[in-house]
Amino acid sequence: MFTQGPRVSTPDLPLLSVVIVAYKSRDEIGPCLASLPRRLLDRPVEVCVVDNSPGDGAGECIRRDFPWVDYVAAETNLGFGRANNRGYSRTHGEYVLFLNPDTIANPEALAHCVGRLQADPAIGLISPRLELADGSMDLACRRSIPTLWDGFCRASGLAAAFPRTAFFAGYNLTHLPIDGTYDVGAINGAFLLAPRQVLRQVAPDGAVFDERFFMYGDDLDLCLRVAAAGRRIVYDGRVRLTHLKGLSVAKDYDAMATAIFDANRDVYLKHFNPRNSPWVRWKYRIAFGLWRCVALARARWRGHRRVRPV
Repeated sequence: MFTQGPRVSTPDLPLLSVVIVAYKSRDEIGPCLASLPRRLLDRPVEVCVVDNSPGDGAGECIRRDFPWVDYVAAETNLGFGRANNRGYSRTHGEYVLFLNPDTIANPEALAHCVGRLQADPAIGLISPRLELADGSMDLACRRSIPTLWDGFCRASGLAAAFPRTAFFAGYNLTHLPIDGTYDVGAINGAFLLAPRQVLRQVAPDGAVFDERFFMYGDDLDLCLRVAAAGRRIVYDGRVRLTHLKGLSVAKDYDAMATAIFDANRDVYLKHFNPRNSPWVRWKYRIAFGLWRCVALARARWRGHRRVRPV
């Protein structure tokens, strides 16, 4: 059982630090920042934006309209994990939210999630329900740590065909109520909220995200590390915010899918092959390669690019 450690609670210490990594996010960053409260539960909120594509206009928007934001123009595209680590190192809040720029937050959801972390020190990461622009659920906001069978069902369409059947829907847990709250294997990198003390526990060197993962796989890796430290990963569907998914990533589906599958393969090799067994290494390489081929073939067969591998 975890006990809450001593907490410094002064009016000037930020309750919440929000770290945002921007990449070609000129159109999304303004609404995202405008949706964040300056104070939460009577304590300050601090925001740090690390811009991986300075010069696209996002920096000018932030300096002009949000002068209270700590804006960092990266010298090059640092990738998701490295940029988040840089932003994290500049913040001081008791709780830390890693947030995508293509999200629209609301104070009620933030206060609710922070309140749950305050009430239960066993929780290491939490996410509300994320909804797409059309009101449908972003399925990636609650996931298992999928087995190879779960991955095949997700890529092949069996999970979509039988969303209420646990045997087929183990990847995105669509058999569970969307407005409920329960422990899950992983949550979406678009919204990762954690107590700073938990992040210090899993990353005493300050590298919350493994910088070997450039763009994808970082969130799954962090969830696995937090769970390995004995903390819970919680989905709370009683509150929600909007995720305008896909606006800040490449438009080439094939390249994006390949990068996602390769990154998640490497996460599995890191966490589930501790002895570096050649058999296990080839098992995951073959499995994720087939998974990617099935997902791409399904996308082409359906005649569009909206089939997402995560």
